Amino acid sequence: MGGIFNLDSPLMQGLGKVADLMILNILAMICCIPIFTAGASLTALHYMSLKIVRGEECYIMRGFFKSFKQNFKQATIIWLLILLALLILVGDFYIMKNSGIEFHIALKVIIGIVGLIIIFTATYVFAVLAKFDNTIKRTIKNALIMSLLQFPKTILMIIMALVPVAIAVFFPQVLPIAFLFGMSGPTFVAALLYNKFFQKLEDQVEAANE
Repeated sequence: MGGIFNLDSPLMQGLGKVADLMILNILAMICCIPIFTAGASLTALHYMSLKIVRGEECYIMRGFFKSFKQNFKQATIIWLLILLALLILVGDFYIMKNSGIEFHIALKVIIGIVGLIIIFTATYVFAVLAKFDNTIKRTIKNALIMSLLQFPKTILMIIMALVPVAIAVFFPQVLPIAFLFGMSGPTFVAALLYNKFFQKLEDQVEAANE
């Protein structure tokens, strides 16, 4: 029994990760409240989630706000660009549905494809920004390319991101769980999925720099 409760035991390490994810979720939610800071918050969330996945020694609050400050400018610009693109897209769908005009199917398909591109890019862009130094244009481009190269995992990441929403809508009785892990949980799973791919890219960048 003593071994189970040893700080280095799998049980205690697992409980430590759960506690870290709870703290990380609360930090991310608070930092998303002003809305325009959500990009920096999501970037810091991915930064710390990847550290937890890799078992790296980290201080949650210190590491979170380090990434938040370091990537604030780029993350905010990218976040606002995504919001603007989504607003335009929603506006297009609203016009097509309520204008009374029959739009050509090709236009609907194009708008749908653009919507998927935005969603796919948004799924990876803050994780890419958290781990790789680059320009905003290059970060967005790389995020889209990665989302396509990792297509099955991208779909799973999108599904996982929607799980807390589904819980809130269909199972409100367990909403406190979604509140504690609604952002950090899906991001942690996403980090598990893209960790190996990112590690290969990091090794390539390090080799190129050498």
